[in-house]
Amino acid sequence: MALRGLAGSGPGSRGPLGQAGAADEEREAPAVVAAGDAPEDVEEDEGRSRGLLRWDGFSAWLHCVCVVGFDLELGQAVEVIYPQHSKLTDKEKTNICYLSFPDSNSGCLGDTQFCFRFRQSSGRRVSLHCLLDQFEKDLPVYLKKDPAYFYGYVYFRQVRDKTLKRGYFQKSLVLISKLPYIHFFHTVLKQIAPEYFEKNEPYLEAACNDVDRWPAPMPGKTLHLPIMGVVMKVRIPTCHDKPGTTQIVQLTQQGDTHISVILPTVHEVDLFSCISPLKYFSDFRPYFTIHDSEFKEYTTRTQAPPSVILGVTNPFFAKTLQHWPHIIRIGDLKPAGEIPKQVKVKKLKNLKTLDSKPGVYTSYKPYLNRDEEIMKQLQKGVQQKRPSEAQSVILRRYFLELTQSFIIPLERYVASLMPLQKSISPWKSPPQLRQFLPGEFMKTLEKTGPQLTSRIKGDWIGLYRHFLKSPNFDGWFKTRRKEMTQKLEALHLEALCEEDLLHWTQKHTEVETVDLVLKLKNKLLQADREHLPVKPDTMEKLRTHIDAIILALPEDLQGILLKTGMT
Repeated sequence: MALRGLAGSGPGSRGPLGQAGAADEEREAPAVVAAGDAPEDVEEDEGRSRGLLRWDGFSAWLHCVCVVGFDLELGQAVEVIYPQHSKLTDKEKTNICYLSFPDSNSGCLGDTQFCFRFRQSSGRRVSLHCLLDQFEKDLPVYLKKDPAYFYGYVYFRQVRDKTLKRGYFQKSLVLISKLPYIHFFHTVLKQIAPEYFEKNEPYLEAACNDVDRWPAPMPGKTLHLPIMGVVMKVRIPTCHDKPGTTQIVQLTQQGDTHISVILPTVHEVDLFSCISPLKYFSDFRPYFTIHDSEFKEYTTRTQAPPSVILGVTNPFFAKTLQHWPHIIRIGDLKPAGEIPKQVKVKKLKNLKTLDSKPGVYTSYKPYLNRDEEIMKQLQKGVQQKRPSEAQSVILRRYFLELTQSFIIPLERYVASLMPLQKSISPWKSPPQLRQFLPGEFMKTLEKTGPQLTSRIKGDWIGLYRHFLKSPNFDGWFKTRRKEMTQKLEALHLEALCEEDLLHWTQKHTEVETVDLVLKLKNKLLQADREHLPVKPDTMEKLRTHIDAIILALPEDLQGILLKTGMT
């Protein structure tokens, strides 16, 4: 639970949660370099060859594109939704309207980019993309879609215009997507938004048509994505990638002469999520306003503060939410080369409502000691004018290694909950995982705790106790338990395939044989539906077993069983 920076986000400042919120001075297509881990097969433009319907390619990346303008009578209003058949409820439109403009007190002039996240209206019919669901299983946990939320990626322009009654041109181009690919969509907007403001709707339609021809967002593939004369080269990470590795794909690679922009990442911003590869399982809103549909829900004082991170710029929140246990106040960015003062963690009672200095204000006592070495390394980088990208890499790797030191003991203990493979019998249901016992886990820390891999001292035991009560542990353990349960199901399938099932049926009645066939067919459907980690030859063996058993039955039963599901 935390309240994100209360300072304004004018030109030259960071947007919520470390996003680029500065006025974009550079108009040229950036010679951005590189993409993910070692590239695998290149996925070229094949939207039509896959036999997809019109806008299916677009829908794999975006829900819709909105243009939000300012009307003197209506205020902020959605002027354009494209494609025109895209569905948004009135509640969703209202949220998009208010979240697509910076707060009036922020004083943003020029061009500003930021993103927001909002809850999908209840009752909305979820579109099923079987192909995309297949891709989802290969994504790292922190890049998986949350079906209950949309992301909005904003390019906001505010410039003086004496021809307008209000005296300013104010408009936002907003990409609405389920995908949390912050850096990628910010880059897309940088390419198309400035020209859109000059050429209007025909340009936007042409850009959407380009997106509709993109290949699907398949993890692990090197994707070439053309848009309005620019070709972006990206690679979406997979859950199999080694954490923290990013191999730069050089512009000079043979055959890449048409590539304009190569992205090193689809999701990372200047400062990464500090708990990766863990996922933050509570709600978070990179930008939140008093007009948000969940405003009352999150600001009521009749209950304990909710488990949520809010990014705000309106000073109103400083007073309304001053009882929250954590507040991080972000100041303006320092000029390049200027050494920032060391920010201390301060007691929450020291927070004055409106005139507080930047810093971390918390009612909690830190469990771990300060790491002076990483602070010195970053300060030295500032003195030597090390590029901010390099500073981010250092900080990202530091937090990754710290999180891995924390999670390894948990992974080791959870692995011990897995039944032995020899206990798996083809004729019994797969065995259950042993129960996670916090006390039992704590006893393992004395010999195999984080002290083996981390130099950080402190109350690690207290930190684990706190973590085990958090939504992040609950979400992490549910994910691991599901993975291990699926592994047990896959091992059970393999054990079945090694049996002589036809010989078994010769010793049992027809009723028992039919029951076996139906159960085996259900196993096949489950393996396919839940993407169980089974080898392709295992599935083929099981189909062969089923066919052999059916052919040994009387013809009337054969006809019935062959119609029951696929073999």
